[in-house]
Amino acid sequence: MGKVQKSVYSIVLSDDVVACIDRLAYANGTSRSNMINQILAEHVSYTTPEKRRGDIFSKAVEMINAMDQLQVMLRPSDTLLSVKSALSYKYNPTVRYSIELYKNSSALGQLRVTLRTQNTSLVALMNSFFALWTQIEAGLSDPPQAEYGEGRYSRMLRRPDSADEQAIAKAIVSYVETMDTAMKSFFSDMGRGLDPSSGAAKIYSDYANKSTLLL
Repeated sequence: MGKVQKSVYSIVLSDDVVACIDRLAYANGTSRSNMINQILAEHVSYTTPEKRRGDIFSKAVEMINAMDQLQVMLRPSDTLLSVKSALSYKYNPTVRYSIELYKNSSALGQLRVTLRTQNTSLVALMNSFFALWTQIEAGLSDPPQAEYGEGRYSRMLRRPDSADEQAIAKAIVSYVETMDTAMKSFFSDMGRGLDPSSGAAKIYSDYANKSTLLL
């Protein structure tokens, strides 16, 4: 999914063929040019960056659909996957995880987390969790680029040197699931008057120790 050189080519196609391609492109939510590119790539057994992103998202959706903790939302584009989770705390707010896979970049993509609430106290607590999470990952040998504020969090996803679509999808889903679990533990412990940091830190530690691919 790195940078791919593209050029403009002039080809002559049957109007009926173009009509079929346009219908297929519309059904797949893409452009005519991209649809032709995908068809030709499949014919010559070449995996395009677009196809690889689609495969990663498809495998990630399969994994998420098999669990109760997270729920897939409508995909707005072929580069973005959104997932939501319910936080069992005051007002039962919704937490949204948006995974974007970049088209042309040295990075794999970015994860953005947002809390849907207008309650300032809840936003402050969420910022505290994001601060803790950022601090935990800052202790890694190669800490990720991350920032947070106003109930929002964003983190760059590193591109692995070598990993197939299944491994990348599993790594993405595992990270989001771990963060969501740690977040819920944080708020649960907070509500019971316990130290919310220790439980979240242990959840991350267990995840990091058993993971074969950290993005």
